[in-house]
Amino acid sequence: MAPKKNTLLYNLLFLLVCGGLFLFLWNAPPETTAHLPQDENHARFIPMGKKAAEKFCNDCHGPDMIAPLPKDHPPKYRCLFCHKRPNQRM
Repeated sequence: MAPKKNTLLYNLLFLLVCGGLFLFLWNAPPETTAHLPQDENHARFIPMGKKAAEKFCNDCHGPDMIAPLPKDHPPKYRCLFCHKRPNQRM
């Protein structure tokens, strides 16, 4: 009887962990990061790969540039990790 009891215990533990993960993810906050703008300034970066496009971000968003980033902005080397392209899904 011991192996059957252990199997039931492991199955219940597995279901509890899966249920906990599901509830945790279900209650996650909504996405708040702005997507890459769909304008003429950013249009050429949409078809590029992420790493290739990110090389150009500092041209306009670096310090003392056209559109500088706020002081409390996270690391500036992975822009498209957070700022999704318009055709990109989560």
